[in-house]
Amino acid sequence: MIPKIFAHRGANADAPENTMAAFQLALEQGADGIELDVMLSKDHEIVVIHDDTVDRTTNGTGQVQDLTLAELKTLDAGDGEQVPTLDEVLTQFGGKFQINIELKNYSTIFDSLPVNVANLVIKHQVADSILISSFNPFNFSRFRRLLPNIPFGMLTFPGKARFFAYRFFRYDALHPYFQDVDESLIKSYHAKGKQVNVWTVDEAADIRHMTKLGVDSIITNNPKRAITVLESLM
Repeated sequence: MIPKIFAHRGANADAPENTMAAFQLALEQGADGIELDVMLSKDHEIVVIHDDTVDRTTNGTGQVQDLTLAELKTLDAGDGEQVPTLDEVLTQFGGKFQINIELKNYSTIFDSLPVNVANLVIKHQVADSILISSFNPFNFSRFRRLLPNIPFGMLTFPGKARFFAYRFFRYDALHPYFQDVDESLIKSYHAKGKQVNVWTVDEAADIRHMTKLGVDSIITNNPKRAITVLESLM
């Protein structure tokens, strides 16, 4: 089985992460989908950014939740790119490939992010191409009230792919750190009808190994390389 390739924060090996340029490049390089991260701005807009602060990925400083969308839009997210909103991403890319949206409200777990994202997916009518992922499984139940048929991916921390508590939650795919994956784990999840989508796999040897094990999707910073490796295996 040839796994799907998801561009982690877009094709961020070649463009600034979580920007429209990175997502466009992933599309051009032939990725099956993108993975992106969302959280709420101070004025409750859904913005696409990985960290709780803007310090690492932009020329600004401060907590994302303390900045309005207008303030975030003044920042340079790399190569002149802006911090995009999820609305902008779905407008440009919705339905063109799969979009794995990670809900990153880990420091504000009771905010309206899951509901806001669900409403935006409904607005754009792109539910068929969306996958929701999170390290916080309680996000799934909140999201499911509005979109019960959206697939959910349970993200797991390194070393925690077999954590017993995961059995108590409803989800459709396991998203483990790739070094935690072996053949027995994949077989056990496939037997339950769940996919195994691994992160973050960049080296050619690891891409080949994950493919041999039978993972369903590979999340990578370098989709161009991953696609080249997969083509060599066909």
